[in-house]
Amino acid sequence: MKPLLRWMLDTVLPPSCLACDAPVEREGQFCLNCFRAANFITEPVCALCGVPMGPGGGGCCAPCLAQPRAFASARAALSYDETARKLLLPLKYADHTEAVRGLAELMRRPGREMIAACTLIVPVPLHLSRLRGRRFNQAALLAVALARAAARPVDVEALERVRATAPLEGLGLSARAAELSGAIRARAGARLAGQRVLLIDDVMTSGATADECARALLAGGAARVEVLTVARVGLRDLPPPERARAEGMKTAPRLGLA
Repeated sequence: MKPLLRWMLDTVLPPSCLACDAPVEREGQFCLNCFRAANFITEPVCALCGVPMGPGGGGCCAPCLAQPRAFASARAALSYDETARKLLLPLKYADHTEAVRGLAELMRRPGREMIAACTLIVPVPLHLSRLRGRRFNQAALLAVALARAAARPVDVEALERVRATAPLEGLGLSARAAELSGAIRARAGARLAGQRVLLIDDVMTSGATADECARALLAGGAARVEVLTVARVGLRDLPPPERARAEGMKTAPRLGLA
């Protein structure tokens, strides 16, 4: 029944490109023009946070060398550029939730090994005040879609934001970490003991939010936390303090991270 229903829906409402209205063969695809414009992240990337590195790069990026991470590794499908913004901003601010399943499909390529190894998928939480204004948590929608596609358990309430935070735009990693400190915790009763958690969000900028979430998950009993997002802000686009650090330090040799 489901294949037949899908065929009927596609006949009446043909699937469109993730980034524009051009028709495509199946849901979750780019049209040819948007595919050519999409900046898919490929090696080399930082072995820890997954930020794209320049030609010949390897090991860990400067921000990761300067400040330890609570998560074990992070990966993303796309660099956060104009094409990625066309995908994510309508979801985040214009209620275009129909894109969620396609975005989850994009995440499966860079997250293949993480998804296979995880025992629980958890989204980055929104504070209640922001959730009321936005009406949904885009990270939770992505987490549910990914869990369904990959047949993995998901807990959208494992984490909670107990304190609203100021906007993080323009802040460096240290300032972001200070603003987020204590703002996120594992919800009482969340079954995290021994879990290999895959943390889901739409975009990673400096990684400070992912770090705070990972600390909360580990404090709640999780054995390991990895991070998967749709898009990743590049080193050149980081807030000024982190960009200066990245440009002023050499990367370390490739590490054998567990």
